[in-house]
Amino acid sequence: MSEFIDTLESRRSCRKYTDQSVEPEKLQQIVDAGLWAASGMGRQGTHLVVVTDPDTVAELSRMNAAIMGSEGDPFYGAKTVIVVLSNPANATCVEDGALVMGNLMAAAHSLGVASCWIHRAKEEFESEEGKALLAKWGVEGEWRGVGHCILGYADEGGEKPAVERLAGRVTYVK
Repeated sequence: MSEFIDTLESRRSCRKYTDQSVEPEKLQQIVDAGLWAASGMGRQGTHLVVVTDPDTVAELSRMNAAIMGSEGDPFYGAKTVIVVLSNPANATCVEDGALVMGNLMAAAHSLGVASCWIHRAKEEFESEEGKALLAKWGVEGEWRGVGHCILGYADEGGEKPAVERLAGRVTYVK
């Protein structure tokens, strides 16, 4: 089996992180993988916001939790968050952002970095608070939040084993 296929089959979402930060060299490789994701008509209509500042990670966590009606940390202690935004003028904006998320998570796993896709980015960046953050960060234009790719190193019990693949999910037409 190829390393690539093995990476896809062995990657798991992590829901418990250590305090160790992702090394800048690895983080850059992960970001680069996200930028190489396929996009509708090759438009590359996504934007990544890489957040390592602890106060900003905490602010995003608080906003995300509030959308769920929770006070917990939806980022599970991860120290790095990549916010994936997509241009809503593109008909494939959600799909393009989802492909970026997939590339980010696969690249992270291939480098020994744990990850998880956290939802509610759409609601966060539709809010006035979210729009103010984008302006503060210098991200101009209209953007739709697609997801947060949280990154870090798995703490004990952070990654669960794979569940059996469901049968009957493929139809071959010959």
